[in-house]
Amino acid sequence: MAGAASALFLLDIKGRVLVWRDYRGDVSSTQAERFFTKLIEKEGEPDSQDPVVYDDGVTYMFIQHNNVYLMTASRQNCNAASLLLFLHRVVDVFKHYFEELEEESLRDNFVVVYELLDEMMDFGYPQYTEAKILSEFIKTDAYRMEVTQRPPMAVTNAVSWRSEGIRYKKNEVFLDVVESVNILVNSNGQIIRSDVVGALKMRTYLSGMPECKLGLNDRVLLEAQGRSTKGKAIDLDDIKFHQCVRLARFENDRTISFIPPDGSFDLMTYRLSTQVKPLIWVEAQVERHSRSRIEFMVKARSQFKERSTATNVEIELPVPSDATNPNIRTSLGSASYAPENDALVWKIKSFPGGKEYMLRAEFRLPSIVSEESAPERKAPIRVKFEIPYFTVSGIQVRYLKIIEKSGYQALPWVRYITMADDDGHVTHFEIKPVSKCNVRAMWKHDIESTMCGRSKSEFHLCTSGRLCDNELSRRWWSLHGKVSLPQWGLCRLQW
Repeated sequence: MAGAASALFLLDIKGRVLVWRDYRGDVSSTQAERFFTKLIEKEGEPDSQDPVVYDDGVTYMFIQHNNVYLMTASRQNCNAASLLLFLHRVVDVFKHYFEELEEESLRDNFVVVYELLDEMMDFGYPQYTEAKILSEFIKTDAYRMEVTQRPPMAVTNAVSWRSEGIRYKKNEVFLDVVESVNILVNSNGQIIRSDVVGALKMRTYLSGMPECKLGLNDRVLLEAQGRSTKGKAIDLDDIKFHQCVRLARFENDRTISFIPPDGSFDLMTYRLSTQVKPLIWVEAQVERHSRSRIEFMVKARSQFKERSTATNVEIELPVPSDATNPNIRTSLGSASYAPENDALVWKIKSFPGGKEYMLRAEFRLPSIVSEESAPERKAPIRVKFEIPYFTVSGIQVRYLKIIEKSGYQALPWVRYITMADDDGHVTHFEIKPVSKCNVRAMWKHDIESTMCGRSKSEFHLCTSGRLCDNELSRRWWSLHGKVSLPQWGLCRLQW
């Protein structure tokens, strides 16, 4: 077994000890001072700012959150990655109890902090790190641990992330396939960077101890099953699962099998090393006229099929900071000058596939320019939009099985969302899929569908992004296409 932590310290921004817990008796409180001295020595060395510091036989692993340092000290050859992950879990638990982890919140809750540290680590080994499970041990209202009449559920349960005895009147599962897309294109039209990072986010409201099985259009799985993968499968890279997923089962047959926690959690994150072409291509020509004015001619062309339509399109073009008196004309949509961002914002509510639109703008420039003026910055053009019934990576949820010994019926809901990354260079759109068989579109709170020829134990989720009855689709969207759906009014599966 890997070495254990000897002690855990919570320090303020000046290195003073706020709280510390000794687990093995082989270090003293003076270790905090030695650690902070070594940390200050390395402040001037950016390449040496590692989360692990070694000094005189003691290994220090630390993270910083707001004005608090969380640090473990160990005299053994311990698993640094495991302890760093544990420190991040400590932050999550403290935020659950105190809203925010800061020096003031620690000083106001010393008793609860010590109780949490006692339960989260035993003899230097991490134990319980789920806030919902710790809530059974420690009640924050009393600021002390209450004496329970029976052992907490998680103590006698092999599944530490889920308590027994959970009951719901309505059993439901909400699954979000969320993808973050970032595409960077240079002035020559070459794609410099193309990233797709995704996550499967779940919200479960299921009674008992359900067993869930999730199937994706994973190329490795489909090839192992002898199925055709042409145009239907994707290659998932850098997969990271929640602790509830049975990793051995996934390694053997690529099946995602798990007993889900109660409430919200990230089931899986992944990365796709695939080349994604820009769905809306923007070309901009800039012409300066002897320091008196500057003209922009912008073309925006949709590079997706005509049956799809982009909505809420927003194109942001950088303009000089000293530009004034804008004169803007567009072939579609509206445009406005945002001087606080030094940008021209072009908004189009509906952008059909295979179309091209233009914008012309003219700005006045000062005739006299200071010799000491800063060089003009080169900011990127940013594009945001939404496209219904569309996915970038092609990932599809093939099925979701929910098995529980009581045999209740559960309602799984699925939605696909693709958005821009934090830089927002390229895309932001939402996908609302519907099912393939016997669709009856209704304007209540969702699009309901009944699957034909399926067993009660298996739910086959929507993958095509098309309604079977095209006339029904056109009729429904013509009536309600301009009305936003509720948050979970997406794809409801019944049997």
